[in-house]
Amino acid sequence: MATGAMSVLLAQQPFKFDGLFTIGKIFFILDLVLFVSFSVCIAMRFAMKPGSLGLSLHHPRESFFFGTFWVSIAFIIYNIQLYGTPYCGFWLVKTLEVLFWGYAGCALLVVIFQYHVIFDTRSLPVADAMPAWLLPAYPFLVLGPLGAGLEYSQPPDSGLPIMIGGLMFEGFGWSIAFMMYTLYFTRLINSDIPTEKERPGMYVAVGPAAYTSNTFVAVGSIAPKILPPDFLGVQGTSAAQVWRAVGLPAGVFLWLLGFWFFALASISNVLGWKKMRFTLSYWSFIFPQAGLTIAAVQIGNALNSDGIKGVTSAMTILLVVAWLLVAAATMGAVRKKQVLWPGVDEDEEDVEGRTRSADEELGKRRRD
Repeated sequence: MATGAMSVLLAQQPFKFDGLFTIGKIFFILDLVLFVSFSVCIAMRFAMKPGSLGLSLHHPRESFFFGTFWVSIAFIIYNIQLYGTPYCGFWLVKTLEVLFWGYAGCALLVVIFQYHVIFDTRSLPVADAMPAWLLPAYPFLVLGPLGAGLEYSQPPDSGLPIMIGGLMFEGFGWSIAFMMYTLYFTRLINSDIPTEKERPGMYVAVGPAAYTSNTFVAVGSIAPKILPPDFLGVQGTSAAQVWRAVGLPAGVFLWLLGFWFFALASISNVLGWKKMRFTLSYWSFIFPQAGLTIAAVQIGNALNSDGIKGVTSAMTILLVVAWLLVAAATMGAVRKKQVLWPGVDEDEEDVEGRTRSADEELGKRRRD
């Protein structure tokens, strides 16, 4: 997710220089390599350990991260739009339309069945609530920006349904996120803040407001190209002008909420950094903030503000540096067997530093 989001961010920079597009393509290619490699590895894990797929989808923490697989696919589609359509014919535009609707259907199945599994098999205390609980709905939070991005190459007859669908899907994702925000706030008020090793995951709360803000501003900006003059039978001022006028204030309204979550998470991480150890949740330093920066880029473009554009350029530089640092830390941790190793990730609570086998876990469930 983080690498795909970075390539999207680089492609939308307000101030460009020679080689920027190439750097973005490098991130995109790396994203494809990582996605295929990780998919093959996790498929091997499930194939070599029969029953482990079901255990993964039922795990009280690991199960929520199934949604990140689909978010990664969304950013691959988005990057194909950004880096592929300038060099390909209309066939790719049509393919992207099909991919958008196919992806939306898969995301709907994921959010229905994933939450059903969680609700049916687990009782999670509110005192443990984390922003990661909304990850199964995250694919819908990126469908809005994805739809707005695709509209730049789509003809009006296919662009309008994508625009309406993107808004509908984004609204659904935001609604679920809003409910999860309630649980998260309840936990923060009534219980302790997350432990030091969990605090990078607090940044996940930035994403819903950031990507919804991005959607409002982007859809408002592209509306004059997509909406027909007589859309909804509006006379006088066109509906496209209304959408554009409303989209920007709505996006600005939500952007500050995302920044507030960013500030809250940052203070918590700074105060607890001495007790923190590296986990894969450190990638939360990148992905949600990339969405916040993309939304700020959209706002700066809509307002034609060089000041905002300059701030987003600085934010992008910081994110690139953060990506490099987290990538280096990940490779070092893997080499030292500190992550992606039995007993050190989500399964670390198992006794004697080992994971419970699939057969043992299934037997335990039957006894329960």
